[in-house]
Parts: sequence; C-alpha cells; structure tokens
Amino acid sequence: MAREFEVNENGLTAEGFKVLDPKVKKAMRLGVLLFLIISVTITALVLVFKNDLGDAYWPLLIICTLIDVVAVSDLIVVPSVFYARYRYNVGEDRIDVLRGVLVIKHMVVPVERIHQVEVTRGPIKNMFGLADVTITTAGGTATIEYLDLSEAEGIATNLNEKVLKILKERV
Repeated sequence: MAREFEVNENGLTAEGFKVLDPKVKKAMRLGVLLFLIISVTITALVLVFKNDLGDAYWPLLIICTLIDVVAVSDLIVVPSVFYARYRYNVGEDRIDVLRGVLVIKHMVVPVERIHQVEVTRGPIKNMFGLADVTITTAGGTATIEYLDLSEAEGIATNLNEKVLKILKERV
C-alpha cells in the first residue's frame, strides 16, 4: 500500500491525517446488504414472472444479475478498501480529505472559503454513532464522511468558530 496510507501507533499518517473508526466497515456493509436484499428480491420476481415478461425477460434477468454481482463485490471488497484508504485532516487553514477505492482523490478546502458547515446522519450511520460533516463553499460542497458523532460535532464547531473569527477580522 502507498506510503500516504500507512498509520503510526497514534492512528495518524506521516502527514498527520486521521483515520476512521473500524465500525465504518460495518455501517457500509449494512447499507450495501439492504440494497442487496432489494436487488435479489427483484431478481427473484423477474424469475417468478418470466412467462409474463415475454421478450423483456432475458435483458431484465441479465441486468438484475449484474446488479446482484456488483452488490456482492461491493459488500465484500469496498468497505475494507474505503476504510484503509480514507484519511482526513482539519488544519488551521484548510481541510484535507484523501479517499478512493480505485482512484485516489485528494480534496483540499480552504477554511476562508467556507460558507456553511452541517452535520448529517442517516438511520444506518445513526445506528453506529456515525455522522458526516458537509462543508459548503462558493465552489460547491465537500464532505468528511463516516466520522464518530462527537468528532463530527467537534469539527463542525471548530470550523464555525474559525469562519466567525475570519469574518470578524475582515470587518
């Protein structure tokens, strides 16, 4: 694995990036498992109603089977790779997020460009005590995903304080 993904005994990379909690993999797998259950049910319905589907049967069966295969591979491979490669750092002047499964992306958001910070959590993430921090800038949005809820709230508070400080200095 590339050097930027190696973690020391403090849970940080050489560049100071933080890692996610291992429960992220369970949350991701549960979400994919729910999708897989739905897709396998649809495939079963296609098989049950094959006589009623006529010429659409084989194309539908192939599409459903491909979706099922992709979902199974997503269930097995993606959470572990995502977890192993996802890194983030909230610095004094910028937020860095390093992520990717096949393609590695490095996102940098300058703190001075932040307009809004929001903490969100859906039902699955809530079950695992996880949340996302969504950062809105004039150029779009950036998200730090699958953070522990207290970490997400802390980051949001910290960023909001930094933005307010920058705004007060400009006045």
